[in-house]
Amino acid sequence: MRDAEIRGALVTLLRDQHGHDPSTLIRHELGLCAGRSRVDVAVINGDISGFEIKSDEDKLARLAGQVDMYGRVLDRAALVTTDRYVAAALTLIPAWWSVWIAKQDNGIVALANLRAGHRNASVEPFAVAQLLWREEAMAELRARELHRGLSGVRRWFVWQRLAESVELEELQAIVRGALRARRNWPGGQ
Repeated sequence: MRDAEIRGALVTLLRDQHGHDPSTLIRHELGLCAGRSRVDVAVINGDISGFEIKSDEDKLARLAGQVDMYGRVLDRAALVTTDRYVAAALTLIPAWWSVWIAKQDNGIVALANLRAGHRNASVEPFAVAQLLWREEAMAELRARELHRGLSGVRRWFVWQRLAESVELEELQAIVRGALRARRNWPGGQ
């Protein structure tokens, strides 16, 4: 089974689950940690959830690094894979990840939940802040009058100030709102 087939089934499932909710954004290729990693499909609503697809054509070599990056940012994560990789993948992903198996029957791909996940307890504020564009982070700091001395500095310092100044839960809400509000952001659904 190929990535495109699994992705199509996944997006259909996610639209069925969340299509009625106008505050939900389904996004392809969400960059994490300043682009060091990308989530195949993300759902942004009351959480930021990421879905990593491992098709029969993929390898698991990058999965350990993806697990690390996803764990810094995502509230929830899921592996969507085939029978080929499920056993090996289960040894690489933490218990908070859910696991979905893609099966094909007469050309139709169906997804079945193999393992329920739960909320990630190890989200890092700085990594969450990195989901914001520099201008978005600066606007938030300006609104709080915390922007002094940051006008000409690199985005890393802006993210750091925001991560240190705002409680994690509030920061996550700010980021989710900014991601959903973006209009000129390719990859959304």
